Amino acid sequence: MKTLVVAATIDEVRGIYEHFKLPLSSFAEGTDFDILITGVGMTATAFALGKTLSSAYKQVLNLGIAGAFDKAIPLGTLIYISKDVFSELGVEDNLNFIPVEELGFGESAFFCKKTNNIHLNHLVEGTGITVNTVHGNAESIAKVIARLNPTLESMEGAAVFYACRQTGQPCIQVRAVSNYVEVRNKASWKIGLAIKNLNDWAIVFLTKP
Repeated sequence: MKTLVVAATIDEVRGIYEHFKLPLSSFAEGTDFDILITGVGMTATAFALGKTLSSAYKQVLNLGIAGAFDKAIPLGTLIYISKDVFSELGVEDNLNFIPVEELGFGESAFFCKKTNNIHLNHLVEGTGITVNTVHGNAESIAKVIARLNPTLESMEGAAVFYACRQTGQPCIQVRAVSNYVEVRNKASWKIGLAIKNLNDWAIVFLTKP
């Protein structure tokens, strides 16, 4: 059975395509794995996985770059995400936020049990939040840190976890830190480094699973 590699954009996993000589398409079939490019955001991700994910896959590997809340984490670091949360799923009650769980309408937090895979053992483990709007305001950043204390934020992670839980398939999410969550400062980003580190790791993972 194959692994389904899931990413939001081709650029985030271009090194995998090139190493394994796969066509640059939104769905590329390999010998031991396929690559699904979903598009950016939780809605696009959920839709793409709903069309593609099936019992033909033994596991899902979600890859991408992300912003880190902790500036002690060096840019380029790979983070294994074991918990991811739809941080905006709920309601505002004046200055307070009430998550969907407290409303009795569902769940916003999803977990991935860490396996004994040797490729994961040396990675930093952290928690993620999945957002529609990437944080870039000091006040909103402080609020989400106080409420959830996340390690990273992305726009897709929790949607992948949700889909895999619905189908009962194992899911691994690994993200590379490309920037810090702060008032937007593109000059400090290291997207190239993050993508290189992510692809180097993924190639080894997919070559020697």
